[in-house]
Amino acid sequence: MSATYKATGINLKASPLGEYDRLLTILTKEFGLVRAVAPGSRKHQSSLRGRSGLFVINQLLIVKGRSLDKIIQAESLESFTGLGQDLGKLTAAQYLAELTLFQALSEQPQNELYSLLQEHLSRIEQLPREATLACLTQGIFHLLALAGLAPQVHHCCLTNQSLTPASETGRVGFNSKLGGVVLRLQKSFSAADQTAASPLGSKVEQNLASSARSGAIAPAARGHFPTSTDQSTPLNAVELALLQQLSKPEIVRSDGSLLSAPADAAQPSVDAWLTVERVLRHYAEYHLERSIRSASLVDSCFLSSPAFES
Repeated sequence: MSATYKATGINLKASPLGEYDRLLTILTKEFGLVRAVAPGSRKHQSSLRGRSGLFVINQLLIVKGRSLDKIIQAESLESFTGLGQDLGKLTAAQYLAELTLFQALSEQPQNELYSLLQEHLSRIEQLPREATLACLTQGIFHLLALAGLAPQVHHCCLTNQSLTPASETGRVGFNSKLGGVVLRLQKSFSAADQTAASPLGSKVEQNLASSARSGAIAPAARGHFPTSTDQSTPLNAVELALLQQLSKPEIVRSDGSLLSAPADAAQPSVDAWLTVERVLRHYAEYHLERSIRSASLVDSCFLSSPAFES
């Protein structure tokens, strides 16, 4: 970077600095994550006050400093003001921002990640609030896919058997450690059962053990979720169907209904969407080895609102 550089970025995090400044964490197209001071932005008359808010997209002119860069000019391009007017939408936006921060890199272009986050923030803001949970859940899946961490949802992680919602009702579960959806068996692939396990089960355990030794699965995270399929989170046919649709570019109509469902069909319940969000949350936390703090508000936001009641 030169002493002064230009960047287009989304404000993902802001914290007070000194008496009048803010320290911003910004996802930029050109340079990835940038931490920069917005001087005087907490003053009422500051031109940077509104431009240093969360989820504001700015064209920035930044001076590189010894420890922290400093914003000397900002021109707002988009502000997503609708997010701050609804607690559910704001929670969903913060959730996606937190996931983005976990995977964003510094000092290298992050154009795909930037564009993906911008697209999902726009959907959350513009679609009816009844669609917020669906938009959030698909945003989580798309961010995981971009990071190369999308769970396997169309085939059993153990047998590679193709799974369809109608035929597998009550027989499938989601297991974060095994990598996605599995047929729910009655036998655990524990160390004591290795001699009796099927060749396929032994192969899976060997792969997991190899991943642990190589560092692909961190020791601190390995104990968070069970390896046995009978301890997986059970999924019903609706929940499996929702998981299998999340990889599509879009799943929600402008009125908040699912694109794949007939216009007069019953829409998935809030409970179904919450189950899908939870399994993806646990999966993301397991593989990213980080807790998603914003997710703690999801249940209270969506279960307490009349617009989201089943």
